[in-house]
Amino acid sequence: MVNVLRPLIVIGGSVVLTLLIGWAVDHLLRRADDRHHEATPLWGLLRRGRVPFQLVLFAALLRGSYDQAKLLMEHRVGVGRALTLTLIGSAAWLVVRIATAIVETSYTRYAAAHRDPARVRRVRTQVTLIQRVVSAIVAVVAIASMLLTFPAMRAAGASLLASAGILGIVAGVAAQSTLANLFAGLQIAFGDMVRLGDTVVVDGEWGTVEEITLTFLTVRTWDERRITMPVSYFTSKPFENWSRGTPQMTGIVFFHVDHSAPVEAMREKLRDILRESPAWDGRDYGLAVTDSTPNTMQVRALVTAKDADDIWTVRVTVREQMIRWLTEEHPYALPRVNTAEAMLPPGRAPRAVRVESDGADGAAARPDHGRTPHEPPRTGPGRG
Repeated sequence: MVNVLRPLIVIGGSVVLTLLIGWAVDHLLRRADDRHHEATPLWGLLRRGRVPFQLVLFAALLRGSYDQAKLLMEHRVGVGRALTLTLIGSAAWLVVRIATAIVETSYTRYAAAHRDPARVRRVRTQVTLIQRVVSAIVAVVAIASMLLTFPAMRAAGASLLASAGILGIVAGVAAQSTLANLFAGLQIAFGDMVRLGDTVVVDGEWGTVEEITLTFLTVRTWDERRITMPVSYFTSKPFENWSRGTPQMTGIVFFHVDHSAPVEAMREKLRDILRESPAWDGRDYGLAVTDSTPNTMQVRALVTAKDADDIWTVRVTVREQMIRWLTEEHPYALPRVNTAEAMLPPGRAPRAVRVESDGADGAAARPDHGRTPHEPPRTGPGRG
């Protein structure tokens, strides 16, 4: 009976204590979150770690009292090592959850205190990368700690340390591109080069930065495609960042019209179109003739908007409504192919055409090349 009750008491007691302590901690966190939810979301975020916390507590209690259970004594070493591995893994999980809660709380407070979207996106990029770095460090330490629980790994530690220099050189050469991307990711995070939510143009593709990690960056294009590229691209090649500084933008719309187009009327129509467009921010507009060809002239309309999305809307609206207005009100202003005869300069008469006889069959019209009607030809039989 003792051999049966002892394992039940040890294991059951560990389970009961884990559930009671876990419930008490979760209850305290819930009350703190209800009381201070408006001030800080930290307590609510910490409740996400209740599962790894209970797992840590159970593994620690069972690991400390397992010898008293007198259960599976022939496998005592293996069971103890399994409990140790579980304790290390659950502790790493709990540390990651706590770090995530602290980072998210810091970002939430900063976003609530600052209304500048650019600065908020910059901090969001930094805290995201910091969170990933912390998670990676905790994972590496946890895996190393798990490996050191095996005697064979501890015995190999001395030889590993002795060859650390050679291994470091080999690893550095083999992982050169990976390390370059890693340092590029840190440079992007703290150098404020590109941030989450920024509108960028890379390799001729326009899109929004959707995800930034330590090794790659994802850009979501306007047609909902995803372009994934290494972060080292943004530190080694030029790219356009339309959200740098201020998101306000100036757009241009070009029209090719006939030389007789009513430019002043087009300028007034542009003003009317912009006043009816909610995407126009009202900062500036203008219309001017910027170029001319033998058949058309180029008219440039300049518009402004508060961000890249609105500038696209304003441009397509102006282009569509202006072309419709020209078609309906001023069709003569549309580009056309000029087929009229060329006009000579004033005071210059056209060349005369002389009719000469072409034998008995009739007459043919030939140019006189500037000679008088009675002047004989300059070449022919009997002429020098």
